[in-house]
Amino acid sequence: MQLDVDYVRSQFPAFQADSLQGWSFFENAGGSYACVDTIAALTKYYTETKLQPYALYPASAEAGQQMDEAHARWARALGVQADEVNFGPSTSANTYVLANALGALLSPGDEVVVTNQDHEANTGSIRRAAEGAGAAIREWRIDADTGLLDIDQLDALLSAKTKLVVFPHCSNIIGQENDVARICDMAHQVDAWAIVDGVSFVPHTIPDVGALGADVYLFSLYKVYSVHQGLMVLRHEMMDALPNQGHYFNDGSPWYRMTPAGPDHAQVATSTAVLDYVQRLDQYHQESTGTSDHVDLAKSCRRVSKLWADHEDMLLGPVLSFLDERPGVHLLGPANLSSGHVGAHRCPTVSFDVANPAAIADALVERKIMTSSGDYYAVRVLEGLGIKPDPGVVRVSWVHYTSKADVQALLSALDEVLPSS
Repeated sequence: MQLDVDYVRSQFPAFQADSLQGWSFFENAGGSYACVDTIAALTKYYTETKLQPYALYPASAEAGQQMDEAHARWARALGVQADEVNFGPSTSANTYVLANALGALLSPGDEVVVTNQDHEANTGSIRRAAEGAGAAIREWRIDADTGLLDIDQLDALLSAKTKLVVFPHCSNIIGQENDVARICDMAHQVDAWAIVDGVSFVPHTIPDVGALGADVYLFSLYKVYSVHQGLMVLRHEMMDALPNQGHYFNDGSPWYRMTPAGPDHAQVATSTAVLDYVQRLDQYHQESTGTSDHVDLAKSCRRVSKLWADHEDMLLGPVLSFLDERPGVHLLGPANLSSGHVGAHRCPTVSFDVANPAAIADALVERKIMTSSGDYYAVRVLEGLGIKPDPGVVRVSWVHYTSKADVQALLSALDEVLPSS
């Protein structure tokens, strides 16, 4: 079954906006377009229930019920429990609060494994927490040529002293999926906690976090066609081990223990709207084949994720080949879809090193390709590849609503602006 991209694009109002006509959007790694369900839900909430939730009067009770339902539905989608789903203003903020709590679990003599493949939000605050507690930082470094992480090197870093293993599901520069389930299992074998940054992965595949085995899994809803919130799955055992970061009288409430400030009621309540889109997309494609098993949300997420990934892979191959073969261009990460562990998904986040990346990005924008250049808060990644963060690299990224015509426009523009010899 193939993804019906025309139907998909009809569910995103940005594609009907006059100001965006003729443009191809290739900066999705920085944030996606919102689906119609998200926009409608926000409008409805701000119109009818923008007030303090959980009071007895009907509008307030409805607001609180929507917030509770958001926790419950995201839990079903991710294969976890409702009280393990935490919302916060961003993944950076959620990680910062988490790191502050983690400091209490660390002592001199402990070790924390981090990578240099991460976005800085996932590694910086945890490194500081480890340093503040006197714990040793052991860095799992990327291969200087491929940008990939070698599992064998992780095995050499782990010991009875290891307390945390912190790594990305995939890098926002390299794009290759890491074997999360295996890495989490390795961490647990030495009684360490596994903390996974899923920000660059979840827009392409809504994961079964419960099956992956992560103790913490973080991602950004605004990159998954939803509201500007961060979602953090914090499994029960780890939640119970961490000190409360909220008001002392909320210590018994899992949803508030890692939320020092009050939640954004509107965005929490409407975060679930994107799951309506996922289920409708699943139903649409199932009905086209004469089936109708679209009731189970988790199954819908798995089926739709496969549709997304298959479509993205189809678009990705030609771009990787073009950049890998172009003189004067250094493609970062794998040049094909089969690199890494079996079953890994090479996400369509494609970065390349070229002379004067800012000029190349500007030239692409002149040709109505929405992209940019820089370090993308992945300074450690670029340094590990021997690339200066300033000026950085050019990055193009897409998701399931990107069309073949968009990719053709990208390839034509790249052919015009990149050196040919």
